[in-house]
Amino acid sequence: MSSLRKKKVAKMDNPYVYQQEKKVQNVEKKKRGLVRRLSLYAVCAAIILILGIPTLITQAGAIEQKAEQKQEFDEKLSKLKKQETLLQEEIVKLNDDEYIAKLARRDYFLSDKGEVIFNLPKKDQDNNED
Repeated sequence: MSSLRKKKVAKMDNPYVYQQEKKVQNVEKKKRGLVRRLSLYAVCAAIILILGIPTLITQAGAIEQKAEQKQEFDEKLSKLKKQETLLQEEIVKLNDDEYIAKLARRDYFLSDKGEVIFNLPKKDQDNNED
């Protein structure tokens, strides 16, 4: 069998053989073009992935950080809303004369007629002295 391969075969010179060789060459040329295009697309896709993955990772980190900030701000908002309701109640109370008189007696040691004010030490001060 190896002796058959070593023999040189004469090439036929006719239009059919040329036509078939051209078809084979065209098919090979199209395959090479296809491989080149697919390789180019693969390289482009790889570049996009290489550039896109770090961006996605940083965006995910930023989103996580923003979510934590949102949670903190929601907690602050709820505290401020509670404080607002307390202040609204305080405003309503401050419109009452009896409440104002009570505050004045407590904070500024003002007395009503016939009252005597005794200033007693607070429990925290007693504990610090011992």
